[in-house]
Order: sequence, then C-alpha cells, then structure tokens
Amino acid sequence: MTAGPESSAQEAAERTARALAETVRRLRAAAARAHAEARTRAAVDLATGILAERLGLPVTEAAVHLARLAREAGVPVLALAADIAGLPEPEREPGPGFDAGTGPGPSALGLPVAQPSEAGPPVAPALAAAPDLQHAAGAVLDQAAAAFGVRAVAVWQRLPGGALALAAHAGLSAEEAADWARVPPGVPTPAQRVVGGAAELWPGEPETAGPSVGAGAARAVLPLLDRRRRRGALELLWPAAGPDPAAGCSVPALGPAQRRALYALADLCTTLLGRPPEPVAPEQAGALLDGLLTPALLLAPVVRADRIADFTVLRVNARFRDPLGRPREAVEGASLVETYPVACAAGLLDRLLRAYETGVPSTAERVRLAFRDQGPAVPVAVLLSAVPVGGRLLACWRLDDEREEDERVALLRQAQRLARVAGFEERPAEGRIRWSDGLRELYGLPPDAPPVPLDRLARHTHPDDRPAIRRLLDTVRHHHRTASAVVRLDRPDGTHRFTRVIAEPEVDETGRLVAVRGAYHDVSAQHWTEVALGATRERLADSEQESAEREQLALRLQQAILPAAPPPLGVTGLHAAVRYRPAAKRDRVGGDWYDVLVLPDRRVLLAVGDVAGHGVGAATGMVALRHALRGLAVTGAGPGRLLAWANTVALREPGQVTATAVCVLLDPLGGELRWARAGHLPPIRLGADGAQVLPLPHGVLLGALDDAEYEEHTARLDPGDVLLLYTDGLVERRDRPVEESVEQLLRAAGAPGPDLELYLDRLLELSPADTDDDTCLIAVQTE
Repeated sequence: MTAGPESSAQEAAERTARALAETVRRLRAAAARAHAEARTRAAVDLATGILAERLGLPVTEAAVHLARLAREAGVPVLALAADIAGLPEPEREPGPGFDAGTGPGPSALGLPVAQPSEAGPPVAPALAAAPDLQHAAGAVLDQAAAAFGVRAVAVWQRLPGGALALAAHAGLSAEEAADWARVPPGVPTPAQRVVGGAAELWPGEPETAGPSVGAGAARAVLPLLDRRRRRGALELLWPAAGPDPAAGCSVPALGPAQRRALYALADLCTTLLGRPPEPVAPEQAGALLDGLLTPALLLAPVVRADRIADFTVLRVNARFRDPLGRPREAVEGASLVETYPVACAAGLLDRLLRAYETGVPSTAERVRLAFRDQGPAVPVAVLLSAVPVGGRLLACWRLDDEREEDERVALLRQAQRLARVAGFEERPAEGRIRWSDGLRELYGLPPDAPPVPLDRLARHTHPDDRPAIRRLLDTVRHHHRTASAVVRLDRPDGTHRFTRVIAEPEVDETGRLVAVRGAYHDVSAQHWTEVALGATRERLADSEQESAEREQLALRLQQAILPAAPPPLGVTGLHAAVRYRPAAKRDRVGGDWYDVLVLPDRRVLLAVGDVAGHGVGAATGMVALRHALRGLAVTGAGPGRLLAWANTVALREPGQVTATAVCVLLDPLGGELRWARAGHLPPIRLGADGAQVLPLPHGVLLGALDDAEYEEHTARLDPGDVLLLYTDGLVERRDRPVEESVEQLLRAAGAPGPDLELYLDRLLELSPADTDDDTCLIAVQTE
C-alpha cells in the first residue's frame, strides 16, 4: 500500500527532527570536550612556557619536548605539566581528545585535529578543529542548510548598555560582517526587537523587515535565553525569492517539530556564549546599595516552572522607606510579590521582569503604583529605575513626595537667586554661622571665605550707615524684636550694593537669645530705579509745565488776534457776525483764523484760514499770515494776488508754515464779490433760492510751491443774501466726504433769517464734525 502525501511529509519531518537532534547532541558533546580541554590547556600552556624559557626553545618545540618527556617518563602529559608548573593536577574528563595512557592528545596541546564522536557520524571538522562559537555557527549553518535551505546564520550577543555584537556568523561575507559588527541601541533591527523582549520572529512576519544582515532575505530570529534572561539572538536567513523561481529558494514550512529543532540550535549557541556574570557578592551588594543616594532594593529572581515568577528582596539601603511604614527588617528576605501584592499586580513586577530578562536598564520611569495596608489602594507617583547587576536586579524608587521635596528645594534656590535674596543663621552660644548660596557673592567675598557675623557688619558698610546697624543689633539682641535696615555694602572691588538686612531673634523659654535668623536682600536695582524715576518725574514735571505754558501762550495769542466781534460795517451797507470755537482739548490749540477789514476804497476784505499743526508754532504762523494779508490788502490788489504774496510769506517763515485760506473782496455798493482760494473750502451764498456752494478756483496750499498762481472767480450778492466763510472744523468727519457734511449741515440749519448771531450759533450747535478741531465762521449779509 502506497503512503499518501501527508504521511510522506510527516516522515520527512520526523527524519529531519531526528537528524537535528543528533546534530545537537554531537555539538553538545563537542562543547563538553572543549570545556575539558580548556581546563587542561592552562596547565599545559604554563608548563610549555616554562620549558621554552628555561631551554631557550620556540613554543612549538617546547610543546613537542613536553610530550616526549611524558612518553619517556610513562606519565600523562597533564600530570607532568602540573608537576613542572607546581600546580595540582586538574580533574580529567575522558573524551576523544584524551588518552588515558599518554594524557591529552594533540588537540590539548593546541594542534588541530578532527576526532570522531563516541557515537554516530563524525562531528563537523570545523567544530572539531576549534570548538568555539564561530565554528558552532558554521556547524549550525551546515545542518540548517541541509534540512531547511538556510543560507546564513548570525549569532548576536547583547552588550552592556543595550548594543548588539555579531558574536559569530556563517554564510556572510567578511565585508558585511564587518559592517554589522556592532548594532547601537535604538536601531530597530529584528534581533534588537527580540532581545528587547519581543516574541520570536518567523519568516513572513512584518517585524522581520527591519534593517539587518542579508538585506531582503527571509529570516527567523530566536532569543538566546539563559535562566530566563535574554543574552542575545540567533538569526537564520533564507535566500530571497526573485522573479525567476529557479533563482531563489522558498522558505519551507516550519511546523512545531521543526521549530523545536531550531530552538535546540539556539540553546546550543546560548551555551557557547560563555558563562554569564557571577551574582554580586553580599559584601559588594551592601557597598553598592549604601553608596547610592536614592532609596534602592537589591532583588534576586525566583524561578518556578522554568520561568521567573517573583523576586526576593535581598537588601535595602538606609535611604529606603517602605510605603507602608514597615521597618527594613520586615522587607529584607521577603518575597516582592507578597510584600507589595497590589503594586506588583498593577505593573511593578512586569517592569522589573522586562528589565531583568532583556538586560536593558529602565531609568527614571515615572509610574503610578498602588500600595495598600488597610482600606482602598490609592495610587501614588513613583520614579522607578531597574538595572541588572551580575545576576541580580537593582531597583531604585522614590515616592512622589520625596521628588517634590527636591523640586521645591531647587525651586526655592532659583527664586532666591532671581530675587537676589540670601539667608543666614547665627547661634552665638555655639559660635556657628551658616550662610545660604549667594551671600558671599553679595559681599564680594571668595567662595571659601568665612561668614561675616552681624557684629562685624559695620566694617563692610558705608560709614554713614553704621548708626542704622547699631539700632538693628540693639533691637534684635537686647529687645528681642525683628528689625531691618538698608545699608550700603562696600565690596572689595570698590563698588557697593544697597542691601536690606532683616534679622529675627529666636529665644528659648527662659527668654535667652538662642539664634538670630534673617536675610539679605540686594535692592540695588530697586534703589537705582527709584533714583531714575525721581529724575524722570522731575523732567516730566518740567516738560508738563513748559507744555502748559506754551498752550497758554498759544491760546492767548489766538484770543488776542481774533476779536470776539467784527468791526462796524454799517457805513458799507453790510452786517457781519463772526464766531471762533477753540478745540475741545486745550493741548490742540490750532491755527484757525479769520479777518474782516474795511479797505480805504470802501471794499471789505473777508478771509478765513487754517495753519497746519497745533500749539505755539501754528499760532505764530496764523499771526504772520493774517497780518500779511491785512497789510497787503491796502494796495488794492485782487484776492489772487494777495494769496500769492501770502504764499511768499509762508515760504519765508521759520519752520515752513503751510496753510489753507480763502480770500474775498466784497463791493457793498454793487454787491459784487471776487474770491480766490488756497486749498480751502469754498464760500457759500445763502439767498432766496437756497444755499449755493460757490465754484472752486484753482489754488494750492500756502507754503507748498514757489511762484504759485491763484485763480479768481466773481459773483454777485442780491439784497438780503448771506455770504458764509468757514474752516473745516465745522464740517470735517472721518467717515464721510466734506461735501456731504456741508449739505447735511445747511439742510439742518435752514434759512439764515435776520439774526446772523443766532444763525452762527445754530450752525455750531448742529455741526456734524467729529475731529475736535478749531472752527472759524464769518457771515456777511447785504441790506
């Protein structure tokens, strides 16, 4: 009966497993022989060196000479070597490299030779020639390649600090092995993940895609476990399948039996890594714990059923405080899980196990753990560190209140430094003085200088401050009251610091002075700030007084130049009214002006203007322009020519005066008027047909351009008509054009009526302006 495909596959797997088991047994036997030969080789090498030195022979000839002497004496080489070196003969373990009659064979003398195993086929020549980890890697590759198609193996060993070293390899080029000789901690290689605590990796899993040897190859990574501690990893690589199936090799199915066989190879590599660190001796552990500045425990692993289930608290140092208030004798020697069951269940045990098994220290990890004696468990913040040390685990933790206390002390020191405050304490009976940080710097003394007692404070201060120091000492020492004084500390570099000294006495129940505590506060910056503020206040007072005087002068100039009423115009057949409204704020006295003047030819000059700016400068500019127009008008020139001359005056004034103006010459007999403007708002004629804004003749600001020309316009006033001249303070707004404000104001004010005074008051009351500027108004009515 022919076996089915499933039966054939199972038989093949069993044969492969048996072959691997046999290989593992042979490799372990080779390792045992290597250990036996290593124990004998030390004595043989020592004896060989003695013969080489005494007989003057090369080392190889001395080894041959030692073997010949052993045969001639009829004793084993090991016994003769021990006798020559003065050592006790080591225990011998018979093996393929050991002859009971003649002692160690050539392999014991350092001469490579392959030997058959006691049972089964011969061991791989590479392993027999030099039974170390590198040759074991070659043997592992030979067996795994034949059974599973593996093309390369790498044995990684964890170094202190978390780095990985390529301890052995086979199937890799020398260049690639050199490139990957050491993997720093933090590089996410598959081996680093497994050594760090992850589960084993098998081909096809996503975690195998990280950077490592054999880029692009399929791989399996197995941890090298020694007493539940991860000392490294075994990495097996398969050729990556390419586009052509014949060029690559697919990974065979790895069932439970095949995986157990590969784990056996990993166990062998763990054995050949060498002995792990010896546990810390009790006296070393005690010295280590006592030297730490933080609370610490030394833990030993407790193994149950081939796994670490608990830790034993071997010792705690003097700074350790049990969260439940128990003495250290109740904690030492006890089970960690039984001592802190709630904390271990909340994650303490898992963190300690991870640090011990992976060998990667966990430092300054802030966790919340619950400790309970009676009542509910309340989690507290703990700063936890765990570091493997020689087969033990060193755990350090600090409760949150201890950490906060350190932080508060650091915060207090920083606050004292920023506030330039330093404290002191004196105990006269004991003759002891203590200073805090910063006080010697305040005195200008070197760091190792002795403290200065209060009795000698006067020697380090300005002579004028000594009476204040005497009062302070008398109040503290004799009246037992707190006192303070501001003194000038004279420093050795010739500078001085303004310092407030505060002292507080401490007395016992009998009223005797026990101690004096206090503080020095450097107030130099505050003192100089107060001095600067005082000088600034004086300058501000002078500036305010000067500003007020200038404002008062400008206001008086304006009031003196602008009369409250126009001159009498009855002989001309005209009636006039004027108004001047100053700015709402006295500090904004501007340069608005008006003028009404009867000329020698019986014409009437009407003018309003606005000088740019405020204050005395604007007022003096207004005076200059007003008087210039008044004086030039007697020449009989027209309004355009008068503005051209006023422009020349403005250009010659100090400070480059600029202004707007409108100039009108009115003939009262015929009602004819001629006007010109320099950037000013046009006049308004109010008649029986309503309000009419007169046209705008061309003309730029006064003081803007040399040789400026000003255009003139003419119009006629009928009997009863009113001519209105004004400055922009009457209608100017920030949110609309001036034309709209003028139209709104005239519509709201209505017809002038016979009373011009009342009409101008109504215009000022209804003014839509919002600029708080000066305002001038002239209204002239024909009879």
